[in-house]
Amino acid sequence: MTSVVAHAPADSGLRDVPCADRNGILEMMSMRRDPFAFADERLARFGKVSGLNALGVQMVIAQGPRAANEILMNKDRAFANGPAWTYLIGPFFNRGVMLLDFEEHRHHRHILQQAFTPTVLKGYMQAMQPMIAEQVRTRFPTGRVTMFDEFKALTLDVALEVFLGVELPKAEADKLNRAFMDTVRAGTAYVRKPVPGGRWRKGLRARAVLEEFFYANIPAKRARETPDLFSVLCHAASEEGHRFTDEDVVNHMIFVLMAAHDTSTITMTQMAYRMAKAPEWQQRARDESSTLNPELGYDDLGRLEAVDLIMKESLRMCPPVPAQPRMAIKDTQVQGFYVPKGSMVAVPQLANHRDPEFYTHPDVFDPERFTKERAEDKGHRMAWMPFGGGVHKCIGLYFGQMEIKTIMHHLVRSYEWSVPDDYEVPMDYSSLPVPKDKLPVTVRRL
Repeated sequence: MTSVVAHAPADSGLRDVPCADRNGILEMMSMRRDPFAFADERLARFGKVSGLNALGVQMVIAQGPRAANEILMNKDRAFANGPAWTYLIGPFFNRGVMLLDFEEHRHHRHILQQAFTPTVLKGYMQAMQPMIAEQVRTRFPTGRVTMFDEFKALTLDVALEVFLGVELPKAEADKLNRAFMDTVRAGTAYVRKPVPGGRWRKGLRARAVLEEFFYANIPAKRARETPDLFSVLCHAASEEGHRFTDEDVVNHMIFVLMAAHDTSTITMTQMAYRMAKAPEWQQRARDESSTLNPELGYDDLGRLEAVDLIMKESLRMCPPVPAQPRMAIKDTQVQGFYVPKGSMVAVPQLANHRDPEFYTHPDVFDPERFTKERAEDKGHRMAWMPFGGGVHKCIGLYFGQMEIKTIMHHLVRSYEWSVPDDYEVPMDYSSLPVPKDKLPVTVRRL
């Protein structure tokens, strides 16, 4: 059976959003089990705009780059990030920059941007380059290796070095890592109460662990400027002289560190998988990196053309954040469909990135589609949007690409890896997209 999200006003000229009457939990389970089949089924049944009841709210799924452009560019200021993300992850990432809107968001982002200027990024590059080179050369294992685990450990080390400017004992680093994992998973809990053993309760406890760590380290960061993100946020000021409070610093550090840590891990895991399945691309990246010095400079990043193509195609096939939610804060419309105030609206870039209108053979790994000659991602400004779009576009996207390219440069120079010909990575889409088996590969040192 089919119903509608809400009936459009009689004189509006807008269409009603069709909505399945199926139980919302069953819909969510179906979407998490196979998001591509779920998107295809809804597209065939309802078209690009449809509704469902999910996690206790009425949700409108608006597929396609054109709908994404209306929502994310938000020219009518009808959609807000804060209410949507707060409903999903607010208790765990309270007042992170992605959860702020309009003037408050602009104010906070303006101060945060000082931590990601080209000059500061070059400083991060100088700090992480030798550490990554040493880690890859001396600590990366051979034989049967679960790449997701290795990348996660490495990106955490980079985050501690570049973002926190601290060295932690392994036990404390592992504690922080577990806390970040629990906060991310908590947002997709079916039971959104602190029930013992549930994701929600684990997320609340994890948030307390992270807050305790950052508050304990703020006095030292306030006392002396150091070239790490934590220190930059403690000392950065707006043109009017406004500075972040301790609470602001803690909120932004928890959010930014999570975002940088998890998204880079997911992206490199997908790259490693695709390079194992397409060894000709792995070799192409290796040949290219072999022409450069082992130690990369900031200006060398643009010369890693093969790695860049592989990264972009991996981000297309599996964006680390599979959807962008917004809340309608007034009655509005998307692609001619009536969206009432209070509806959560989702931009499903996981599905949008495989839109056959813009991508030839969209299920096929084909990095060449990002070359200047083909430029399939340029068919629409929102055809490729792994970093989001509009004013909430990822503030750390250049740092993330810098980190990923540096790690992959050192990895392909020193190792090769493979998977069995019949291997297909089993994905878990219940939170951020990660391989259920952590991507086991066979690694050989060159």
